[in-house]
Amino acid sequence: MTEAVPAEIVQILGRTGNRGVIRARCKVLEGRDAGKILIRNILGPTKVGDIVMLVETEIEAADNFGKRR
Repeated sequence: MTEAVPAEIVQILGRTGNRGVIRARCKVLEGRDAGKILIRNILGPTKVGDIVMLVETEIEAADNFGKRR
């Protein structure tokens, strides 16, 4: 099992879907990808400055925010 890596929420991009998923820009604080900024989907109450634990730091959230098919 891999270790989780802490990341700080830098910017809230908005909400997506009907379940209250928040798209946020996160800066990885430790590990191999330290300093990398990722866009992630986060479920639950969050604000700028919160620390989230990321299991995966190589894949970003899909870019389907605000698009309808």
